[in-house]
Amino acid sequence: MKIIKYKIYIILIGTLLLFGCNEDSFLEEINPNAITPDTFWESEQQYTSALSSVYGALQFQDISGGELQYEMILGDIAGTESWYRPAAFRNLTYNDGTYHVTDKWDQLYVGIFRANQVIQNIQTADSAIFSEDAKLQIEAQAKFLRAFFYFQLAHNYGGAVIHTSVAETKEELSKPFSSIAEVNSAVIFPDLIFAKDNLPQTWDAKNIGRATWGAAKSLLGKAYLFDKDFSKAASEFNDVIQSNVYSLTANISDNFQHENEFNSESIFEVNYSFDLSPGVPGAVVDDNSNETGAESTTMATAVGQLNYGGFNTILPSYNLHEMLVNDQVDPSNAMNGGNSESKRMTATIATRNGEGLYYQQEYSAIRGFAFGQSAYVKKHSNWYHLESEPAQSRSGINFRHIRYADVLLMYAEAVIEANNDYETAIDYIDMVRSRAGVVTLRQYMADNAGMFPQLHVSKQVHGDFPMVAASSETVMKHLQRVERPIELCFEGHRWKDLVRWGIVQEVFDDLRADEIWREANKESVLKVSDGGVAPLYIIERIRPDFVLAAANYNPAKHNYFPIPTQEVQTNDNL
Repeated sequence: MKIIKYKIYIILIGTLLLFGCNEDSFLEEINPNAITPDTFWESEQQYTSALSSVYGALQFQDISGGELQYEMILGDIAGTESWYRPAAFRNLTYNDGTYHVTDKWDQLYVGIFRANQVIQNIQTADSAIFSEDAKLQIEAQAKFLRAFFYFQLAHNYGGAVIHTSVAETKEELSKPFSSIAEVNSAVIFPDLIFAKDNLPQTWDAKNIGRATWGAAKSLLGKAYLFDKDFSKAASEFNDVIQSNVYSLTANISDNFQHENEFNSESIFEVNYSFDLSPGVPGAVVDDNSNETGAESTTMATAVGQLNYGGFNTILPSYNLHEMLVNDQVDPSNAMNGGNSESKRMTATIATRNGEGLYYQQEYSAIRGFAFGQSAYVKKHSNWYHLESEPAQSRSGINFRHIRYADVLLMYAEAVIEANNDYETAIDYIDMVRSRAGVVTLRQYMADNAGMFPQLHVSKQVHGDFPMVAASSETVMKHLQRVERPIELCFEGHRWKDLVRWGIVQEVFDDLRADEIWREANKESVLKVSDGGVAPLYIIERIRPDFVLAAANYNPAKHNYFPIPTQEVQTNDNL
């Protein structure tokens, strides 16, 4: 259940452009009850209200809602059909005027504008109006959120137009585009350092969900990792790990459901609710969690069969499906209780012959496994509890931007890159694998003379998995091609990972080659009379997810979104 419900005020004080006006054309009388920039910033409550509006911007569709489907489709974990809107992103045919490209930019800058209002005003505010450490903590939260928005801009668009104060003239708005390195130096690094130095490790129950020391450290470590400053990244992640504030949940599904939110694995998540206004069913989009969980509902509808009324525009790729099938259960792990599917497979996708119930029905009752579909996405949908969102097809599932499993895997990557310490990396990878109830790399190595299988290689296409000896190179490839995509799929990380590693073309070519093989051997792969062939049970046709993506990909054009056309048209310095 949600503990915190942010009371969101849209702060309409100060505008992006302040133009001169003819005073003679207006009445001289001033409404003494009107809230103006001169009268608003006068109490701690007003600053708290303004800060709530910054948190509210996190709820926008393209930041933490259903429009993230367009980023989910970019990498190797997902496929779609040509008649669905995400196909433009799957095929890399979007442009500078395409939805999501334009909308995400706009929404991130709304968040930045709101954060700048708080930061700019609080720096000159009278400390006497604040209780205890409230002034520093409000500023630290606003700076964390500003850094978060700028991180998203930098790694979605390859940089940003930097605004660290509220622009009051057109000239102040018209700034040049800055590189990722410049955004890091000017905003992300200093904001997150300030945040980690002034945020608490935890908040009390009434404030749960606010940014914390751990969130700032984790995002700072991620920014260093993306900047290839691996030693600093490892240090930040290690501090988070050694703090003992966080731990992996016993049940991985707790990270994708509306129950047990803000749990021990949660480092930073965005709050949604269907409890407060259950009569609002649709895609009403706002940034006020006191009203709806609409953005959460659109996410569930896009990726899942929400009460069997979803669109399923995002489908698991055959590669992800096969890797989850081969996520081998360790029967000696106490996490397991006779299950044959790994815990993270059960939490992630629905297959033709899945275990347990799906919307309170046996898997054999699931419709739609035809025309090349092998699985559906379960993350972010309410497949686990039909009764909680009955007739209105609603969802109130929080979106988790940073969770502890991600930090463990990023730390494993950082120690390999910084020190070639693949032995330590294996230990942290195995923490995540053990929680999923699957065979660890150490177990594979003990059973195979120090070797482990390359689980990203299609067993259906290539036969037995290639076995490799543990090394910095092979463990890194496992992280890149197996562990991060399986553990973190559909959580907003995959495309950014592939781009920063520089392996997009390699991955697309591999998966396109698998599609070509399946098409060439479809008589043996598609046995309609047998309901398809293990492990994917595809019937009717091979879905061509990577036929255009592999051919169209151009790193200079596609690694980052283009600057939206409306920004170019209105900013003379672009």
